[in-house]
Amino acid sequence: MKLLLDTQLLLWAAGQPERLSPDANKLLQSPQNDLLFSAASLWEIAIKRSLGREDFRVEPRLLRRGLLDNGYTELAISSQHAVSIDSLPPLHKDPFDRLLLAQAMVEGVTLLTSDAQLALYPGPIRQV
Repeated sequence: MKLLLDTQLLLWAAGQPERLSPDANKLLQSPQNDLLFSAASLWEIAIKRSLGREDFRVEPRLLRRGLLDNGYTELAISSQHAVSIDSLPPLHKDPFDRLLLAQAMVEGVTLLTSDAQLALYPGPIRQV
């Protein structure tokens, strides 16, 4: 199964794996799953880090390199992803999360999230 991790799960997987749920750990460790990260997550991290957010202290270049070195596949942002956001109901206001969900829908992959509000959307999303 192809799994796109939301930004929070990426940060936890890379730097605080103890924060991952047992279900998340199982999915991330399974060799049957292909793990993806979005350029949108690195964009979000870069912006929030530059704003001084304590929960976004990781250096995005190092995170990207580490993800690639550990077998994750990068998912670029396309115009098709961007325009697909308009089909989402206004359940969640975070533009990065909405883009991640649009990417999952367009690409036919499952979005993994720990965000209960984001998990309310219909479609290929799983709360862990």
